[in-house]
Amino acid sequence: MKAVICTKYGPPEVLKIQEVPKPVPKDDEVLVRIMATAVNSGDVRVRGLAMEGLMKLFMRFALGFSKPRKPILGTVYSGIIDTVGKDVSRFKVGDKVFGMTGFNFGTYAEYISIKEKDNISLMPKNANFEQAVSIIFGGQTALYFLEKAKIPEKKNPSVLIIGGTGSVGLSAIQIAQYHGADVTAVCSSKGKELVESLGVSSYILYDQEDFTKKNFQYDFIFDAIGKTTKKQCKPLLKKGGTYKTVGDFEYAAESLEQLVSLKELYEKRNLKAVIDKTFTMEEVVEAHHYVDSGRKKGNVILVVSKEKHL
Repeated sequence: MKAVICTKYGPPEVLKIQEVPKPVPKDDEVLVRIMATAVNSGDVRVRGLAMEGLMKLFMRFALGFSKPRKPILGTVYSGIIDTVGKDVSRFKVGDKVFGMTGFNFGTYAEYISIKEKDNISLMPKNANFEQAVSIIFGGQTALYFLEKAKIPEKKNPSVLIIGGTGSVGLSAIQIAQYHGADVTAVCSSKGKELVESLGVSSYILYDQEDFTKKNFQYDFIFDAIGKTTKKQCKPLLKKGGTYKTVGDFEYAAESLEQLVSLKELYEKRNLKAVIDKTFTMEEVVEAHHYVDSGRKKGNVILVVSKEKHL
């Protein structure tokens, strides 16, 4: 099968398409034919080892010193069950599924073997492969941090989301609104129309004013791009308020329950797929350059199979 191999840490050009053995599923695994994956901020950080200081050293220990020990990058996928192990009961051949692999990576490939008990679910019934894969990374991260801040338990909390047009920010806006939050988004002038399309009427345009100087306070401040510190944002927090950022050491732990929640939110039209650009697997270098540029709004998709989608 074809797969994208990260030959060493570096610029997008370190990614090479190579032929590798097709996985053989074990008795408790399914073999998924991957139809689509995504290029997320986490993927480009791993490829370029784009961390500072102790974090970079930690990631070398965790991932590999000169190159990733698991050279096929990618953490989200949508596709079709190709083969099921003899002990599998949740899925059958032909099922359309989506899922996330975390630090096991492996989704920049034509096939992947996944344990039945891992984070894999039937796709939303009303989603195609690109839409399904686009809601996973941002949606899962947003769910994790919103739950940590107990947003689902609060009545009409005020929430400030920094980085409102990224994959995580767009998901956080929608999920926070679903839970009754009064959301303010921080975005650029170019991103204003996109956040407005999600029903956000309160926003701060960072290219026109410094949001940290605003005279408002919030129950929860979520930095969805990791560009701020708690010290910077503390004046904007209400007493007892919570600050969270994707830029800290806190890992947004994944669970099957999150995946099922995203499926249900999408099926009930409480979560939209926001896709910026779509590339083929052969265009993976170009896709990584685009994400590196910081210009993306929403999600960047890699189409792995050329078969007609839904």
